[in-house]
Amino acid sequence: MSTACNVWTFPTVRPTPFRMSPNSPARFLDRSTPPHIATLVLMAGMSALAMNIFVPALQIMADWYAVDYALMQASVTGYLAGNAVLQLFIGPISDKLGRRPVIMGGIALFILATIGCLLATNITVFLIFRMLQTTIVVTMVLSRAVVRDLYPPDEAASMIGYVTMGMSLVPMLAPVLGGLLAESFGWQSNFWLMLVMGVLLLWLCHNDLGETKASSGLSLAQQFREYPELFRSPRFWGYALACAFSSGAFFSYVGGASFVGIEVFGLSASLLGLLFGAPAIGYALGNGLSGRFSARFGVNTMVLWGGLIVAGGVGLSLMLFAIDMGNAFTFFGFMTLVGLGNGLTIPNATAGALSVRPHLAGTASGLSGAIMLGGGAALSQLAGVLLTEDAGVWPLLWIMFGSGAASVVAAMLVIRRARRVGGLDAA
Repeated sequence: MSTACNVWTFPTVRPTPFRMSPNSPARFLDRSTPPHIATLVLMAGMSALAMNIFVPALQIMADWYAVDYALMQASVTGYLAGNAVLQLFIGPISDKLGRRPVIMGGIALFILATIGCLLATNITVFLIFRMLQTTIVVTMVLSRAVVRDLYPPDEAASMIGYVTMGMSLVPMLAPVLGGLLAESFGWQSNFWLMLVMGVLLLWLCHNDLGETKASSGLSLAQQFREYPELFRSPRFWGYALACAFSSGAFFSYVGGASFVGIEVFGLSASLLGLLFGAPAIGYALGNGLSGRFSARFGVNTMVLWGGLIVAGGVGLSLMLFAIDMGNAFTFFGFMTLVGLGNGLTIPNATAGALSVRPHLAGTASGLSGAIMLGGGAALSQLAGVLLTEDAGVWPLLWIMFGSGAASVVAAMLVIRRARRVGGLDAA
């Protein structure tokens, strides 16, 4: 049966102790069958929405709270850092308790935190509730674990590629919408939208998402003691770092693009929002290519090409600015290649990391996600600190280029290890 058919209908699952009926086609809003592709897309996309819908409004929010841009930018950096820490716990807890209760609880807490952001009257209270919004990351982490629960490695990479291809519309459209909402109705309108979407997702998961993971039978303490098994795996570290460095180029872009667009290029919030989504165009294409070709060429090849495209795209932008031919449109235009590279790297590296120890898929998803977002938070904050009007785009471009190059190195080490030991499931 074709990969495309498997992706869109989930016709067959392996005979494991799922609470849903095995070998059943997905039926929308029937949690006794595997979750519908639309549910997985929205689960994965909600975390991206919460991360970047209000990025074009950061300067507006800084003015509203009467604080420096660098402090307001902590709402992005802190969110990423909080995501990284939380993911260390999501995996083991979901391996112990199952995917469904962790997902439902995370969405409910996100809804309450969003209400807190709307009611915050000073920056301290806002940032506290903003950090609590990180609970929505359970939907991104566990959407991947759900796919890995159902499918083997290369096919899982294709599945994840299709899921993230659908969710790539979120970072492409969210900044555009966020910028327009902020200019028309104030920055709070972005958080009203998050609230509505959070309630919708809670209803959808309640009705469509069954349990895909039987309890591990281990206590939480025993579950956390499984981490060293992943720590000792060179293959896991290779995939996790390739994913972290590739996505790090994007996260540093998220941290610095608002400043560059408004302060360096003098763009309006709405135009910045339109251009800001450039990486998502490439990301959608890259995810589509992953969904189409991962099973054919293997995850390692796709990860390597993804890193090369990220580094190459930023390198071309550096060259244009070096010869004084760079501008706002070339800067954001080349970010499309950063998105394309990430669309190849992230689903394949994620599937690889989750497949090194299949019985620890949830734990591996959380740990690899923590590494990715922890590195992303550091690079995002570094971009925010180094960027000045005098420095222009240079600090951001060099950070992104170095991150992309490091992803290539990590991918090459994975391939070298694979040639030595053979097979995805080898350490």
